[in-house]
Amino acid sequence: MGGGPRNPPPDLEEMLRQGQNRLRTMLPKNLGPKAIGLVILALLTIWGLTGFYSVQANQQGVVLRFGEYVYSTSEGLHYHLPYPIETVIKPNVTRENRIIIGFRQIGDNPDARRDVAEESLMLTGDENIIDIDFAVIWVIKDAGDFLFNLRNPESAVQLAAESAMREVIGQTPIQVALTEGRQEIETRTEDTLQSLLDEYEAGIQIRRVQLLKSDPPAEVVDAFNDVQRARADRERLRNEAEAYRNSIIPEARGQAEQLTQEAEAYREEIVNRAEGDASRFDAVYEAYSVAKDVTTQRIYLETMEEVLGNVDKVIIGTEGGSGVVPYLPLPELRNRLQQQGSGGASRSSSSTSGFIAPGDTAPSKEAAR
Repeated sequence: MGGGPRNPPPDLEEMLRQGQNRLRTMLPKNLGPKAIGLVILALLTIWGLTGFYSVQANQQGVVLRFGEYVYSTSEGLHYHLPYPIETVIKPNVTRENRIIIGFRQIGDNPDARRDVAEESLMLTGDENIIDIDFAVIWVIKDAGDFLFNLRNPESAVQLAAESAMREVIGQTPIQVALTEGRQEIETRTEDTLQSLLDEYEAGIQIRRVQLLKSDPPAEVVDAFNDVQRARADRERLRNEAEAYRNSIIPEARGQAEQLTQEAEAYREEIVNRAEGDASRFDAVYEAYSVAKDVTTQRIYLETMEEVLGNVDKVIIGTEGGSGVVPYLPLPELRNRLQQQGSGGASRSSSSTSGFIAPGDTAPSKEAAR
């Protein structure tokens, strides 16, 4: 769709003169002035009715007065001064127009493309070169501005879109442009392009910007893929290290907490035991203060019971008569009981009593004790 008409306005006097001559040739010569007036009035009425026009839902009416844009009208029935005073243009304002930037289609084959490097190669924010193909979808927003403010609307949209895309890409790192930043690039380019067209009063509404391709240049694509694989390996190793750290640190903290609790428990145990020993010593000391002999004897017996509880013992009487020392061989008795059984044990226990002759060697009292 091109720009508005640029034909010179028609000569109104010449058109009226030609209309009068044509009317004289059409009317009969025997009509009177009154009849001629009625005919002229009818013709003027018909001519005035030609000013009615309708605008469809997908159109806008652009009214021209002697070729100059006057105003626009929306859908519905409207009126303008009859031709040739005013005329109306009704462009389609709902049809989506598509402009491809970065390549050109060859024939009807969708896969046959010719790359346009001067449009697609752009410099990123980190001074790398990226190859971008994209499409711009637009419609007419104001038919009057669209027809009379732009000489070549499609070329204007293409140049403005390329400029907007270069501005956005120039602020974006190449890694973001190739991966997760595509949606943001489309949105920012659409906003920038719409703002630029509004400054031009182009009467165009941008529907959307679509990124069709975002790749490194073909000359360095292999090296770039190697870099991408290295970055992926780095990210994978980093994630594995993070996972290992997340599994080790809680375990170490748990072990540290366990050791701390065990140390606390041991401390409580030692303190409580020491306090109990101190309390028991105080109680023994109080009992000793009241009855020293009894307490001394009890402590002695408890100590001997604790020391000699698991050893073999021989009991010898402290006093003997007529040179005979009473002797009770407890280990031998125990062995006999184990060998003879319960019956023999009862007989042995009833007949067992040992004596040591005066000439034999006997343990001293101190050894018995």
